[in-house]
Amino acid sequence: MKIFQSIKSFKAVKPTIVTIGTFDGVHLGHKKILDQIISSAQNLNCESLVLTFFPHPRIVLQEGSEMKQLNTLEEKTKLLADLGIDNLIIHPFDKEFSRLTAEEFVKEVLVDIFKVKKIIIGHDHRFGRNRTADIDDLINFGETYGFEVEQISAQEINEVSISSTKIRNALLEGDIELVTAYLGYNYTLTGVVSEGKQLGRTIGFPTANIKIAESYKLIPQNGVYIAKSSINGKVVYGMMNIGTRPTVDGTTQTIEINFFDFNQDLYHQKITVSLLKRIRSEQKFDSIDALKNQLSLDKITSQDYIRHLA
Repeated sequence: MKIFQSIKSFKAVKPTIVTIGTFDGVHLGHKKILDQIISSAQNLNCESLVLTFFPHPRIVLQEGSEMKQLNTLEEKTKLLADLGIDNLIIHPFDKEFSRLTAEEFVKEVLVDIFKVKKIIIGHDHRFGRNRTADIDDLINFGETYGFEVEQISAQEINEVSISSTKIRNALLEGDIELVTAYLGYNYTLTGVVSEGKQLGRTIGFPTANIKIAESYKLIPQNGVYIAKSSINGKVVYGMMNIGTRPTVDGTTQTIEINFFDFNQDLYHQKITVSLLKRIRSEQKFDSIDALKNQLSLDKITSQDYIRHLA
């Protein structure tokens, strides 16, 4: 997949089959559209092209919006590449771009730069200044400028019954299994392992403290999770705590994972952790011993779940 950091850096070598969107999560609903542009491009001897934006348009257009997202830009890029998209344009979204009229966008971007042959888009897609143009306007522009418009109907989208908003809500409720079903893959957290207070080591549960650089990445509800990671080519399982560590009077949120049957120095390494299941809420215990006893029970619960995965 070829990646372009702006619309103007793209130069079409063939006509394109285009879709446009933020594609947060690259979930099963998105894949319905993305699969269609890939197959259509193959059938028409064109190249598939995804136009997405960063930062998320809502953050730019809605003052004070702190919209958390399912994917970091790096995660989204990899998911799209794995699907087999030919071209990905990540355009910097700003106020100036938002002021393009619908016809300016169609003529100057879709027609002149993308050499669009067909655009495949959701039934509720709106575009242009103040999002005033809709699918009917796009069809009219297609007739004027000579490209086809294929719309994904409400019925098709509803059959999948998935949205990024539903997935965000499920994460905030800690319903990881529902999240996995909607995404079609495990939700992941990626960060660099940093030094923590090393309390876990003193009670027999050493943890890797993960710092996530992207502040816009959505962190699931606090609690204890069964998780897995691939480290140096080997799959390792563990239990992860997301929370403030109230038993030791913590105040800031941390993400810590205790890997089972694993004893390697991970400091300063970047690791990706996949969430499999939430097993309980974070609790404040009366003593370190009480915490240690609960962690032993959590480990038994986790290992029993992992055994049944095979």
